[in-house]
Amino acid sequence: MSILNAADMDWLAALLLDVGVAEIMPRFRNLGDGDVQEKSSPADLVTEADVNAERAITGALLERFPQSLVLGEEAVAENPALLDGWSRSDKLSFVIDPIDGTFNFASGVASFGVMLSVVKDGEVIAGIIHDPVGKDWIMAQKGSGAVLRRSDGGESALKVAEPAGAVDRMIGSASWQHMAEPERSTIARNQGMCLGSVAYRCAAQEYRLLASGYIHFALYNKLMPWDHLAGTLICEEAGAYVRRFDGGAYLPEHIDGGVLAATDPDSWNKVREALWRP
Repeated sequence: MSILNAADMDWLAALLLDVGVAEIMPRFRNLGDGDVQEKSSPADLVTEADVNAERAITGALLERFPQSLVLGEEAVAENPALLDGWSRSDKLSFVIDPIDGTFNFASGVASFGVMLSVVKDGEVIAGIIHDPVGKDWIMAQKGSGAVLRRSDGGESALKVAEPAGAVDRMIGSASWQHMAEPERSTIARNQGMCLGSVAYRCAAQEYRLLASGYIHFALYNKLMPWDHLAGTLICEEAGAYVRRFDGGAYLPEHIDGGVLAATDPDSWNKVREALWRP
């Protein structure tokens, strides 16, 4: 029997919707003085919406799953020790990004999302990305495919694009901002070989584009679990090929080594070769 049943997935989706309605959207384009603070840089922000949304999601999860572990981005920002060994816990674990794309949210740009993944025994078993603006979700359970669920309850299967064949026919997202030189400049330069690029500063929306068949790859260097576990599972269930930069599997324990998701293994190899070309 699955650890999470259909009712649990419905409940999780509804929770993210409710928190979006109550805590996030009332503050969108309505943040007051003192509601936005810097964390590590002017591009790394936290708002009152992030804090309150994570608090609400965490409380609801612990009420329904009292023996579970909840790992939230803002909780870890306050106590980095929470990251130590969390993925090796035998507890059912929920990983939360209350607002992915906080810079956009704080800037009044409608490109952000709420991300939640479920981990058990070191494996991601479910992922949900909610769009509070569109009030819909992309979601997946491991081995069951990925779907877009609309606000009216309708669902449609998600499937990555057909392979483009060559890098100059691909559209992709390459987040090089957290890379060290010379890799940073190499990736930024070589991305110009692609047919097109997207840079939403929001993994939630970029993974949605990949899983929905609109782009061919997405590349990230900084691996925090709340940013990538839900999206990579959803993309894999939509048919994508996901690996770290060295070709190894991406696991919940990884916080470095980068991740590249592409439509298929051949495209993955072509992107990996082209973008790192000296």
